[in-house]
Amino acid sequence: MEALEAIKTRRSIRKFKPLEISKEIQRELLDAAMLAPSAGNEQPWQFLVIDDRKILEAIPLICPTAAMCRQSPLAILVCGDRNYEKYPDFWVQDCSAATQNILLAAHALGLGAVWAGIYPMKERVEGFIRMFALPEEITPFALVALGYPDEEPAPARRFKEERVHYNGW
Repeated sequence: MEALEAIKTRRSIRKFKPLEISKEIQRELLDAAMLAPSAGNEQPWQFLVIDDRKILEAIPLICPTAAMCRQSPLAILVCGDRNYEKYPDFWVQDCSAATQNILLAAHALGLGAVWAGIYPMKERVEGFIRMFALPEEITPFALVALGYPDEEPAPARRFKEERVHYNGW
């Protein structure tokens, strides 16, 4: 799949078939995430792969917008790691790029995915810290639920000329 096609046809998928995702595909997703650009090339991220059914079932109790985890075979928790933060607070942008790479890689590999936001919502951040006993320097940023899609939303058209400005406002 070409890059522009992946960008234009990727949609958030919230319904999944009951099929497992191979370790090889999981590694491809994580490799794509780690190829994201980052400030100073510090790569201030950590990834927690979740495939335990009991944990996936419990996630919506912390993050209601991740209800699809109840049927997804896999989720990836993208976290910022202050140990690798060369430029303060840029980890948010870096983890955003890594999360987007996971979404695009999933689509290119025939998977469906959806991004559930965690940071900066204090109760979600604290809930994931408790659930996974995350170290103090780790901040949960986003959760990506993944699986083979059991829905096919139409591509979106979102270009709005009135939101584009050239050489000034």
